[in-house]
Amino acid sequence: MQPDLHLDLSGLNCPLPILRAKKALAGLTSGQVLSAIATDPGAPKDFEAFCRQTGNALLESSTTDDGRFLLVIRRK
Repeated sequence: MQPDLHLDLSGLNCPLPILRAKKALAGLTSGQVLSAIATDPGAPKDFEAFCRQTGNALLESSTTDDGRFLLVIRRK
């Protein structure tokens, strides 16, 4: 799947990854996909909770080979 927008959130700590993703999602239309790379160890759980609360779909939450977190969200 090719994302419509990609964010590199490396080096940012909570709550900045979520805040930047929220701002980026606001610029997307329904059904568009945002991918993000994060280094904050809390990012996977934070993004899961964010999507549950906002109704967006967390399509993927995985760890890359270099230990970063890949998070893919489809806007509701």
